[in-house]
Amino acid sequence: MAMTMAEKILARAAGRQQVSPDEIVVAPVDLAMSHENADLVRKTFQQIGRPTVWDPGKIVIIFDHRVPAESEKTAATHRSVREFVRAQGITHFYDVGRGGICHQVLAEQGHVRPGMVVVGTDSHTTTHGAFGAFATGIGATEMAGVWCEGALWFKAPATIRILAQGEFQAWVSAKDLILFIIGRLGADGADYRAVEFDGPAIRGLTVASRMVLTNLAMEMGAKVAFTPVDDWLLEYLRPRTAEPLERIEPDAGAVYESTLEIHLERDVAEPQVSCPHAVDQVQPVSALGSVRIDQAVLGSCTNGRLEDLEVAAALLAGRKVHPDTRLIVIPASQQIYLEALRCGYLEALVAAGAMIDPPGCGPCVGVHQGVLAAGEVCISSTNRNFVGRMGSADSQVYLASPAVVAASAIAGRIVAPSVLEEEVAACLA
Repeated sequence: MAMTMAEKILARAAGRQQVSPDEIVVAPVDLAMSHENADLVRKTFQQIGRPTVWDPGKIVIIFDHRVPAESEKTAATHRSVREFVRAQGITHFYDVGRGGICHQVLAEQGHVRPGMVVVGTDSHTTTHGAFGAFATGIGATEMAGVWCEGALWFKAPATIRILAQGEFQAWVSAKDLILFIIGRLGADGADYRAVEFDGPAIRGLTVASRMVLTNLAMEMGAKVAFTPVDDWLLEYLRPRTAEPLERIEPDAGAVYESTLEIHLERDVAEPQVSCPHAVDQVQPVSALGSVRIDQAVLGSCTNGRLEDLEVAAALLAGRKVHPDTRLIVIPASQQIYLEALRCGYLEALVAAGAMIDPPGCGPCVGVHQGVLAAGEVCISSTNRNFVGRMGSADSQVYLASPAVVAASAIAGRIVAPSVLEEEVAACLA
């Protein structure tokens, strides 16, 4: 029987000829990732009583949520994990200043490859479907079991196919596309489903932009999400790993639960914005009216990559952040931080009035590096805008693309970059 990407990877991992939706399979895990919550996993693992993890070479631990430590409690957590890493011989450990946000580090360090089964104690582990992996988030107790056995049970998900065609319009990006899709399907529209993104518009995206789609697929409930394994992806991976790479793809004739077709010029003609307090509350930016902002955040595992910093630097060059607005910029990794320095992007952003924070997740999870006070409004390139997500329960968070975040930081209100162009043209007229 022809199989989807999710079915094919699970079937092969479980040593079966085929897998159908809703079947339960037990599959070996190729990679197990945790961040600071590795301390919760460690405690459960030690309660189970196993002296050593199943394979220290298949575990990756990355500090990213609270870096550098913002409290004595976090510092103690970091210390406990460091001691466990040393005792277990876990070699793939990225401490403060040596990595960055977990999903970016896994990608750029070549830890994830097509056909792998990847689990992480972070809900946005779906990001790694951009590399052809069956990648999903699990809880700390489940991960403790993986550390013991190196395997986990999965229910094979049905698959939704999303086809995008047409050309991206000016200032419209992958972030706008996925926000539109989430708004169309709803926060539960892909609950425990696999999502396959394909079509000419998807295949024309950079790897960084494909990661945006698979990352945010989780916000409509997806168990896993995939973009194509093609030449562009393999060229990205080859310099990052010595392991063999395969071109895995869904079978012709694979059965999908449903198919959604997107025409960019018709459906996503302008930037999209997710409004408080749910990711699926999506509107075109032109429909918002005048929304004043106190803070703009550019970063996260969704949009903190080099191309995101580049577009922000281009918009802010020669301009200034609005005097009533704070702009916080967080590169997704140390590597991206260095590349952005070499390219001059960070210099342009600092000159415009931005603050550059070290790579991490801090404000996205409301714990560090720029939390919000009561009554404040933020435009952010992050992935969630729930009540209290970035600080006070009385604050508001809007989600948008890096271009909209940068333009809004200049204007002091939520605007599309085209609005800045129109204002400049009016001044010159």
